[in-house]
Amino acid sequence: MLSASRDGQPGLLATGGASDETNAAHEFTDISQLVHVRRRHWGRYLSSAIIVAIIGYVVVAFAHGQIEWSYVARFLTARSILTGLANTVVMTILAMALGIVLGVITAVMRLSANPVVQTVARGYVWLFRGTPVILQLLLWFNLALVFPTLGIPGLFEFRTVDVMTPFLAALLGLGINQGAYTSEVVRAGMLSVDTGQYEAAKSIGMPRLQALRRVILPQAMRVIVPPIGNELVGMVKLTSLASVIQYAEMLHNAQNIYYANARVMELLIVAAIWYLAVVTVLSLLQTQVERRYARGAGRKSGRQ
Repeated sequence: MLSASRDGQPGLLATGGASDETNAAHEFTDISQLVHVRRRHWGRYLSSAIIVAIIGYVVVAFAHGQIEWSYVARFLTARSILTGLANTVVMTILAMALGIVLGVITAVMRLSANPVVQTVARGYVWLFRGTPVILQLLLWFNLALVFPTLGIPGLFEFRTVDVMTPFLAALLGLGINQGAYTSEVVRAGMLSVDTGQYEAAKSIGMPRLQALRRVILPQAMRVIVPPIGNELVGMVKLTSLASVIQYAEMLHNAQNIYYANARVMELLIVAAIWYLAVVTVLSLLQTQVERRYARGAGRKSGRQ
């Protein structure tokens, strides 16, 4: 604080602030001799111990249970199991391809200004998301009870019971059901693109479908790819439901074997190992695809 000195020059006016700070400094505790004591997280220790104990109990139970591990090793590469594995992978790829095509078409229809097209798309999503997958598989497999023949009368006709094989019924049931879920994923990705991109494409004379293909969908892929990858992983396991219509996927073949030799647990473990192997490979591929489409998103893909 300034004050006038005797010679008329400005000077400092002494206040009690400096002395107060000096006294406070003397009152500070000397911490140089203190010892740091690590905080004890007893709840964390207890929960970790319980988890480890549960895992150990499960491992010991499987190790000493009535499981012949030699049968697991024997049937892991059995021809029937490998054939079922191939059928599972093929069905996964084809059903997802059909689902993605139907999903993109339905998402575009949902965003259409045509009320009829929009209503049809909404009805498709409502119907196939609202009924169980296993019910849809059974309906497709028994379609001959409703349509005895398929085709154009007078030109060509086929008996539905001959056409609707377990493979085709599984493909239609899984693929069409997947299309309903994929459409919502694609629609969310398209809505995530700024409306200015639509207007920019329109301003340079692009038709709507061309703008979707060349401008909107490439930008929406960053949002679409992660959930679609998750749906692909789910489809691997969903194919096991096709065993109810006698499609020879991996679980169906494993069941046929343990019906004959009564080694139920061993064959189920074999199927579980192969399912985990396929899912692991697909998860790694999903990570690579996500990194590719995440470029330019404001950070290095897959890294903080």
